[in-house]
Parts: sequence; structure tokens; C-alpha cells
Amino acid sequence: MNAVPNNTPPEVGAALQRLRLARGLTLEDLSRIAGVSKSMLSQIEREKANPTIAITWRLANALGVAIGELLSAAEKAVETIRVLDAHETPTLPGAHAGYLLRILGPMELAGKYEWYELTLAPGGELVSQAHDPGTTEHLTLLHGSVELEVAGVKRKVKLGGTARYAGDQDHAIRNPGKSEAKGLLVVIHR
Repeated sequence: MNAVPNNTPPEVGAALQRLRLARGLTLEDLSRIAGVSKSMLSQIEREKANPTIAITWRLANALGVAIGELLSAAEKAVETIRVLDAHETPTLPGAHAGYLLRILGPMELAGKYEWYELTLAPGGELVSQAHDPGTTEHLTLLHGSVELEVAGVKRKVKLGGTARYAGDQDHAIRNPGKSEAKGLLVVIHR
């Protein structure tokens, strides 16, 4: 008995979504970068449409991967260890305010549990409005010095110290020092 060749096109939606989320991109972000409509991207990710080679090429270039990574095993076997290189870690630059947030947690946990590496330039600050009720934040200082302000109350955090505070109040993390400050920030939403 002869085997029947697989004549169905590769399903790239899962691979596309995995790569997009690993880079911290929204559908709108990828649409703008790749020049592919947001609705088309959504259809591809939901396996409602298969992209042309030209669209696949544009998506691969926008994501910084070889086209084969989108076309080969769309649903790769679960990796025992998944390592993200530094350039794959999404960042939220706040250069105007002197901070940089590297998103260390997986995107699928955003809105529940989030963790970041926070870097503050001398005089830099990360100012946040109150998050949803019950949200807490935990800041561990790895380098430098920071001052934390929550609902008008100020406290200094010493090197190696951890501050735990209400994230559902207006709050700010400031670097009053003359050198860069770095810490790990965990946000838990209730």
C-alpha cells in the first residue's frame, strides 16, 4: 500500500503567534512592521487563512527568523528548555524618564503575573498610576539606590532589599543616586 502524500499547506498560525508573542509584539505592531493587515494576521494565527510565500517572507523578515521557521513544523514539540537570547527579550524603553524595563515574564501571563528587570539612569524614574484593585508589586534592588513613593509615602530601598507595596495606589520608583540602579520588579494582579 502506497502512502498518500500530504497535500495540505503548512499551518503557520501557531508558529507565527509563538514568535510574535515571544518578541512582545501585538498584532498591530507586527502589521506595521511587516506591512500585512492586522485582519490577515489574525486569520493566519487562527488558521483561517494560509499566507502567500511573499507574505510569509515579509513576516519572517519582520520577526527576524528564516522563512523555514514559519513553514516547517508549525507546532514544534514542546521544548524541555526554552532559552531567549537577550535580543529576543522585549523591552519597554522610557528614555524620556530615564528607565528601561525588560519584560522577563512570558507574555501569556501578562495581566496576572509580570516580572521585569528595571534599569534606572541617575535621576530616572518610573511613575505609575494605580493598577487594578488588589495589585501588589515587589521590587528587589540589585544595584545602586532607589527611593519608592506610594500614595505620598516615601521609603529608600537599600542594596539587596525588597520592597513590597500596593500597586493599586499611584506609585513611583526613583533613582536619586549618581550611578545606574537596577532591580527586579514583580507585579501580581488579583
